[in-house]
Amino acid sequence: MFKFNRIFLGLFSIILCVGLMGCGGATTTENKPAANTATKPADTKPEANKEAAKADEIGVPECDEYIKKYEACLMSKVPEAQRAAFKTSYDTLRKSWKEAAATPQGKAGLATGCKMALDQAKTSFASFGCQW
Repeated sequence: MFKFNRIFLGLFSIILCVGLMGCGGATTTENKPAANTATKPADTKPEANKEAAKADEIGVPECDEYIKKYEACLMSKVPEAQRAAFKTSYDTLRKSWKEAAATPQGKAGLATGCKMALDQAKTSFASFGCQW
């Protein structure tokens, strides 16, 4: 029970941090080199793409939905100057979810936590015009 409470508290803390970042928005004046716009050749192995996508999933439908929608919003709506700050928090959150999903107790609590995160993201990213 203690481990589950610790996982839930950790998830809640991360969700809160993501929400707070969305409210203030981190802005920087740092100049970054232009992104490489060269395109990669298409992967000719569809099964490899499916396996990679499966490996990225948490295994909890609510979390997988959050990831899909968050990434779409982040990459298409959030200005590049703010994207790095959001991505750092997101990567941490995703890693903790993946670790929590490794246990039955953690996986059981993730459905609620991921739903809360999605609801919070709807509010936090409203100013960017994301569709949730």
